[in-house]
Amino acid sequence: MLLAQTAFETKMLLRNGEQLLLTVVIPTVLLVLFSAVDVVTVEGPGKRVDFLAPGLLALAVMSTAFTGQAIATGFERRYGVLKRLGASPLPRWTLLTAKTGCVLVTEVLQVALLSVIALALGWSPHGNPLAVAALLVLGTAAFSGLGLLMAGTLKAEATLAAANLVFILLLLAGGVIVPLSKFPDAVRSVLELLPISALSDGLRSVLQHGAGVPWSDLGILAGWAVLGLAAAARFFRWE
Repeated sequence: MLLAQTAFETKMLLRNGEQLLLTVVIPTVLLVLFSAVDVVTVEGPGKRVDFLAPGLLALAVMSTAFTGQAIATGFERRYGVLKRLGASPLPRWTLLTAKTGCVLVTEVLQVALLSVIALALGWSPHGNPLAVAALLVLGTAAFSGLGLLMAGTLKAEATLAAANLVFILLLLAGGVIVPLSKFPDAVRSVLELLPISALSDGLRSVLQHGAGVPWSDLGILAGWAVLGLAAAARFFRWE
């Protein structure tokens, strides 16, 4: 049942044009555009793509685990899909696990696609792949918890508006494209605590600078994951 539901959730996600735009098209276009055009100032050694690729990998995780999942789950809740599935032989934990599996499958495709494009643009990644995997997994957990919390507490229309607004704000102020050093010190100290900032900074530390395990970034992501998943489990309403 778990495998069948995961496959179904993945097919539904990939067939949804709006979700596909968020999860695949936007990160890809931003990667190609900002790698080729000198619009924003980047930091660190190497080419522009060396700075941009880790941040856009983080954006891809957020778009799938948070924005896409929040919107899809919110409308499933509004139309009674979750209520009907909850009353079926499919256990609720299986449904939520299948949604997580769908997110992970989609992210694997995203990371593979963005990595191939970045390598074609001259990207030279460094660092420990296990540290990268740990960052991606914790980032997925953090954004999934926040996405499910939003979908399970707000109305579908409010979820749609809020999820897209958060996506745009974090794209601009989360260190994805614009370095956090460009912000005032007082603002930067707050922005560094956001999950997107921790994920993009951690990926950049490993992949661009070849650093070891970014424990501080992993700690921030773990904290958000625990808080988000716990809050989602506590306050999620199925109808």
